[in-house]
Order: sequence, then C-alpha cells, then structure tokens
Amino acid sequence: MNLLSRLAGLPLRAHSTWVVVLAAFLWFAATTWSWPLLLPDEGRYVGVAWGMLSRGEWGVPLLNGLPFFHKPPLFYWVTASAMWVFGVNEWAARLASVLGATLMVGALYWFLKVHAERTVAVCAAVALALQPFVFGASHYANLDMLVAGIITATIVLAASAALRAEQAQPYRLVLVLAYVALALGFLAKGLIGVVLPAGIIFAWLVVRGRYRILWKLLWLPGIAVFLALSLPWMWAMQQQYPDFFDYYILYQHFHRFLEKGFNNARPFWFYLPVLLLLALPWSTQLWKVFTGKYWSEQEHAPIRSLMAAWFLVVFLFFSIPNSKLAGYVLPCAPPIAYFVADLFSKGLQGRTDSRAHRVFGSFMAIALAICVGAVIAISFANRPSGKMLALQLASVMQPADRLVMLGRIQYDLNFYLRAEQPAWVVADWNAPDIRNIDNWRKELFDAAPFDRRHANELLVRLDQLSTRLCEPQTGTLWLVGSASAFDKLPGMEPADPDISAGGLHAWGLTPEKRFKICAGTPKIALE
Repeated sequence: MNLLSRLAGLPLRAHSTWVVVLAAFLWFAATTWSWPLLLPDEGRYVGVAWGMLSRGEWGVPLLNGLPFFHKPPLFYWVTASAMWVFGVNEWAARLASVLGATLMVGALYWFLKVHAERTVAVCAAVALALQPFVFGASHYANLDMLVAGIITATIVLAASAALRAEQAQPYRLVLVLAYVALALGFLAKGLIGVVLPAGIIFAWLVVRGRYRILWKLLWLPGIAVFLALSLPWMWAMQQQYPDFFDYYILYQHFHRFLEKGFNNARPFWFYLPVLLLLALPWSTQLWKVFTGKYWSEQEHAPIRSLMAAWFLVVFLFFSIPNSKLAGYVLPCAPPIAYFVADLFSKGLQGRTDSRAHRVFGSFMAIALAICVGAVIAISFANRPSGKMLALQLASVMQPADRLVMLGRIQYDLNFYLRAEQPAWVVADWNAPDIRNIDNWRKELFDAAPFDRRHANELLVRLDQLSTRLCEPQTGTLWLVGSASAFDKLPGMEPADPDISAGGLHAWGLTPEKRFKICAGTPKIALE
C-alpha cells in the first residue's frame, strides 16, 4: 500500500469513487459555517435564493423582490433547497459551492481511475481537494464553484464517451450523462456552461485528428435531452417577460463579454499569476510540463492532450474580456491537479520512503496549512456584514415592519432577518451615470423594467422619501444605513440611531411618530 492510500484511507477498489466523494464533501463542508456572508457577492446571490424560498417563487430569481436575470437559476434552486432542508444559515447558503467542489474532485478521480492509473487518480484528487483555489471557492457562495464542478463533470463524461467510442466500447450511456451535465451547466452559468466544454472537446479531438468521433458525440437523442432540460426555464421566462431574451442572452452573454465598462478591468495576462499563486504549493512543479521529454511519452498522450486543451481553452477564453475575476478560471484547477499527479505518479509507485513521497507529503502539509490558515484568518477578520445589526433588529421587528435601506442595498439583511417583505431602497435613481457604472444600483435599475409596478414601490428617490414616510403603514419603518447616508436625507433632522452594530445604524419610525410629525411639521424629526 502506497503513501496516498495510507494517508487517505482509500480502498483502491471499484467503489472508491464514492469514498473520494464522501471524503471531499466532508473536507469542504466542515468549516463553511464559520463566518458571515461576504459582501457583496454572497449577500446578493444568497439573498436571491432567500427571495425565492420566502416568497415561494421558484421560477423567477428575485433580488429584493425584483426579477434578477443576470444569471440562470440553478445556483438559486440548489441554495434555496438547502435552506429549506437545513435552515437559513451560512452552511446551507454555501452548500451549492461545496457540492460543486465535491463534484469536481469526484469527477476527475473517476475519469482518471477509468482512463489513466489509480495512483494518478488518487494523487490528482488529493492535489485538487487541497488546492487553495478550490478550497477557498468551496467556501464562497457564488456561481463560480458550482459551474466549475459541472463543467468538469461535462468534460470528463464527454471525453470518456469519446475514448470509449475510439476503442469500440459502449459509450452512449456516458454520452447521455454528458448531455445532462451540459444542460446543468447551461442552467448554472448560461452559454459558458456549453461553450467551454464543447470548445475543449472539439479542440482536443481536432488536434488528435479524431474527426469521426466528433460526429458520434453529436448524437440527436443526447441533444434532445439537453434541450428538454435546458430550454423550459428560458421559455417560461420569455412568456412571462417579453424582454427576457434580449436582456438575458444578448446583453448578459454577448454584450457584457466584450464591453469594457464593467468592473475589475485587468490585463490579458492577469490569470497567469492568479493561478500560480492560488495553486500553491502544487504550482511549483508545473514547469516540468514544459519539457520535450514529458510530451514524448505516447502512453498517456490522449489524457495529457485533453488536459492541455482543457487548460488553454479556459485560460484564453476568460483572458479576452476586459473584466476579470479570479473565480472565472476555476475550471483550470482540474488540469493543474492532473499535471501535478502525472508528474508525481511514477515516484509514488515506488518505495514509500522515496523522495517523491516526501515531497508530495510536504506539499500536502503546506496546502493543508494554507487552507486551515485561511479559514482561521477570515473567521476572525472584521468584514462588512449586516449580521450583527440583524441580530439586534430581529428582537424588536414585527411582521408588519419594513426596512428602508438608505444610500445602498445591504444585500444580506433580508437573509439574516428572514424578511419576507422586500425593502425600500432610497437612492438617486435619476442619476445620469446609473446605466454606465456596474454596481448595485445598476442591478436594481436593470431589474425595474421587468416589474415596473413593484419597482416604483421599492426604488425610492430621495425627493420621494418624505411623502413615502407619511403614507399609511401599519408597522414601524426601520431606516438602515450609515450615519452619513442618514444625514443626507432631505428634510431629515439629526437623530441618534436606535440600534448600531457592525458599522450600520437603524432608526425606528413607528406609526405614532409618523402620525405626529407628518400631521404638524414640514420636517421629519425622529425625537
């Protein structure tokens, strides 16, 4: 028994894939409850899932009560389901990312166990699960980890079908599963979930001269399965919102990909240092891949060429747009893990006290220390969050009360308050630059045309606030924001907040206070 099987306790038998899946899930899920939702992304995406769950609206993603068609629904469905089963908490909120990371590790292990060697499969699974990039993404509730896991599953299933077809083995069951995964990728991240796996498999087969296999993979029953799973949600949204297709497909998929006005502008080479840094310590060995000797071995050429095409297509595809985020290139993590495993595999098959075992073991220890250290650091970090304010507000808020967010939307408040009623958001909704700056205002502004009636209620201009506060409202209005945002409100006299926590403040305006001040004075005072 070699070092890897001894350390991981893996029985290298037919059912070892399930052992790997269980071990990966426990590793990723063990600490995802340790800190509040991070803003803005976690608060936004989990808030949309909470909106679905709280209102029982499982078809339309809702950001503070307004249709939010930036992304497809799979992440929200998984997250809302997790909160329904496990409760409204951070662990359930991050479960979709944990499942994505688990799927990534399990799919890569299964593929390499079947089409390469078990030592390579175990080594790659360990290197992938202990890759800080993957571990960190599994603890972050946004779409990137889930779609990366599904893309990984799609690629390995399609590649497995292609290799089986080359060897005249039964392949159509695996191919059907690949089309199912392709549909899930479309529901997780739109066209990217289709374009990336298709581009990788196409490039791989063309480079190898396997043109005939391409036609076998383009199988009509498989395409029918893909369409049956992927199109109903889009069709339903188009029927309900006539402008859906133009916004969701044309604008979000094509215009955003090429436009330069969005956040996070980075140079073309941005992802190279990102990957090298976030894949430490494993990335220190990747230079060995760039040698003629490595590529001269024909035994592993099909798998190596697949991994090269996999890495290059993802890397180049996301390097083209001006806007870049680290999570976009998570699908590069599996080929990195494979190359590390392939480089170590021969040495790990020898004596357990060999240099390869010592180096690999030290890398495992370093990677483990990085991952655990990151958990400890972020658990004690003083990050912006609405959780502390929500805990205090929850003790005094009644079902009829309503939030009024001043100056910006606090994405996580509805989640932590279990609020079923969306908040009013007070801002300058007539600002001339609102269409050009990619931020929270643009998200809500873009959502408004899909539900103009609710948008007129929820998106409150500064000059409307005095009138809105004096409208009939049975419960207390809780004005939430920074002290500076409160001071900028027109007609509002200075007042101490009723509750303060985490850099946020809340001013309670009861019906009695509103009746008094609205009936007799031109200004609104909170004494």
